[in-house]
Amino acid sequence: MVAFRVGIERLVILCLVAAQGIAAQGAEGIRFNRDIRPILADRCFACHGPDSGARKAELRLDTFEGATDWAIVPGDAESSEVVARVGSDDPEYRMPPAESKKPPLTPLEVEVLRKWINAGAQYEQHWSYIPPKRPAVPVVHVAAPVRDADASVRHGESSIGDTRLRDWPRNPIDRFLLGKMQARGVAPSPEADRVTLVRRLYFDLTGLPPTPEEIDEFVADARPDAYERLVEKLLASPAFGERMATWWFDLVRFANTVGYHGDQEHRITPYRDYVIKSFNDNLPFDQFTVEQLAGDLLPNPKMWQLVATGYNRILQTTHEGGAQDGEYRAKYLADRVRNFSEVWLAGSMGCAECHDHKFDPYSQEDFYSLAAFFADIDWSGHYKGLAVDVTPTQRPPEMLAWTLSVYERIEKLDARIAKLDKSLAGPLKNGWEQRRDRLIELKRQRLELEAQFVPTMITKAVEPREIRVLPRGNWMDNSGKVVQPRTPQFLKQLELTGRRANRLDLARWLVARENPLTARVVVNRLWKLYFGVGLSKELIDLGTRGEVPPNQELLDWLAVEFSAPASGSPGWDIKHMIRLMVTTAAYRQSSLPRDELEALDPENRLVARQSRFRLEAEQIRDGALAVSGLLVRRIGGEVVRPYQPEKYYSSLNFPEREYTPSNGDDQFRRAVYVHWQRQFLHPWLLAFDAPTREECTASRPISSTPAAALVLLNDPTFVEAARGLASRVLSQELQGDEQRLRWAWRQVLGRDANSEEVSLLARLLQNHRDHFAADSHAAEALVSIGISPRPTDIDAVELAAWTSVSRVLLNLNETITRN
Repeated sequence: MVAFRVGIERLVILCLVAAQGIAAQGAEGIRFNRDIRPILADRCFACHGPDSGARKAELRLDTFEGATDWAIVPGDAESSEVVARVGSDDPEYRMPPAESKKPPLTPLEVEVLRKWINAGAQYEQHWSYIPPKRPAVPVVHVAAPVRDADASVRHGESSIGDTRLRDWPRNPIDRFLLGKMQARGVAPSPEADRVTLVRRLYFDLTGLPPTPEEIDEFVADARPDAYERLVEKLLASPAFGERMATWWFDLVRFANTVGYHGDQEHRITPYRDYVIKSFNDNLPFDQFTVEQLAGDLLPNPKMWQLVATGYNRILQTTHEGGAQDGEYRAKYLADRVRNFSEVWLAGSMGCAECHDHKFDPYSQEDFYSLAAFFADIDWSGHYKGLAVDVTPTQRPPEMLAWTLSVYERIEKLDARIAKLDKSLAGPLKNGWEQRRDRLIELKRQRLELEAQFVPTMITKAVEPREIRVLPRGNWMDNSGKVVQPRTPQFLKQLELTGRRANRLDLARWLVARENPLTARVVVNRLWKLYFGVGLSKELIDLGTRGEVPPNQELLDWLAVEFSAPASGSPGWDIKHMIRLMVTTAAYRQSSLPRDELEALDPENRLVARQSRFRLEAEQIRDGALAVSGLLVRRIGGEVVRPYQPEKYYSSLNFPEREYTPSNGDDQFRRAVYVHWQRQFLHPWLLAFDAPTREECTASRPISSTPAAALVLLNDPTFVEAARGLASRVLSQELQGDEQRLRWAWRQVLGRDANSEEVSLLARLLQNHRDHFAADSHAAEALVSIGISPRPTDIDAVELAAWTSVSRVLLNLNETITRN
């Protein structure tokens, strides 16, 4: 009850603060995009917005022309019907009507609307549809008075005073943030301690925890650029590409199964490796985009460019023999438009499949005109199977390709072959026969590697089929208008003459510098990775129902820096943008709470501290394997199948499924390689909020349920990881339980344990020793879980007791929390 009362009080304070801020604005301070559009979108646009089919009273309030036809009189709120209706006390006359289920406007909202109309009712194009321009970097006054706390950080209070602010901005991002903080009388938080900082950076850039040795190396590095050196090291790590691939796979809904009906497997492994390779190679994002959408349309496409077109194949498909071909062709086209618009435009175009969008200027014709770009992908609405003996015409187009692990081995072989070839080309020298024989052997090895090609789905353009607008999305109604490929009518159009636009044109349009959306969308989502919340909070919708970013100047600066950097380089450099974000003073702040910020900025939109949040499912599993010593860091290759409950797939038919966990090293590889069964996602992934990847996911929810704790305690992967950690503890040359407990604590959490923490663990250890000493069968059962070799020189009771302690360490909130 106390917590509820505190929550209500905080809400009231926030509302009062917001009300005072708006009420204090003069008419000249009211902005349509920031203050008026959200009100109209929430209460009015459903009946008086872009959707012509649902529009009532022939009134359109989303455009100046429509609104001023008769409902709004610019400069005269008292004569404006809109003000009379929304401010009325008569429920029969008041808008929005009761049947709309929308609340009436508050007196404050009516007043804001009135002031805006009296000031001329000036409309603005939606902020995200205006191409960004590079704003000037704010000049911040580092000596300005700020709301600051005392020097103690014991309770999470800021210790940064005016003198330290002089050194705070490390790059332009900091200046944009500091300007907003100072406008609210807030100081940044102090820098996090170096242990917290290095752990944060490792998880954010690689998805893995640092080892104690890596922590010590950074803490002891006194060079002024030690932090920047660490950033460069992690950006160059192969683990960086694996971490970023997980982010991308949520967006493009990458999975190993088809999703519909029997949820059979499809062959797509090389596409996964292409994405990892692209991030590690820092492939420019514009090229990354083009290759996935239209790599097959490039002149003389290379293997990886064709593999990239697997993007067009990873939607949900059906392999049911009785499926209606036309129905599923329509489903696939709609799916592709939805995902395309959400991934690159943060636009909810799925709403326009059946009617004009109710809030944004996407028309139904826009939806099907975009669908027409994908009309050349194939003609089949369903496939009869995925088995190798099925004829090529009965399954999606495929090619044979290398996985990343084979590709890297071939690259190394090719370098050695080239060197030997060169040595055998000028005059013959002593030992040339041996070099010749070695060359022959290397070429033989290369042929063996080439035989390890695996099939993968790709896109092969066919003659585009006719695309019509489907009235109300009905695939059986063929009466709609025939449309050609065209970009949304309110955005810049393609300039083509004499030919039909294709996917390559669409991809290039996306990453043209004048496109207002793509760069904003990407940097906004990157910001969320490193600061906990996007500059615009709604990552999947930058339209009318999204959020006007509180710091739009910073978002626009980042977007321009991404697509057209000040350095004059070609741009679209993902590592450059990440480097900018994580080398800021803002990123390096402590995440400890501050009382003065709780009411003023509970969501941390000012970024006056860092954010704390639970790690993602994949990071939690990978971290457990890493500290256990079991993690295998081989890049690319086969799909990993973790242990999972028996008969978990018993409901899957067509065909029935038998699940066999991976053996050997494959069981301990990173989670980015884990088999993703859309209909039956692994229980560990479900417990930690991983998406099924049926649709685009731009932000995973974070829940707190008993299931998550039970997974950490009982999932065989985590039990085996705990045994691995226990084996490491007992193999160390340490004296006594206390030293071992401190060593184990530091392996998992990166910091030193305090005396109370050690005392609690020591009691736990002794309790489990006593328990397992009295029940040796239970000890034997616990330490036999998993396939990793069990140490033969460690007593089962002792190993079981330490395994119990390790299970607790892996289950700590601090273990699974970023910061």
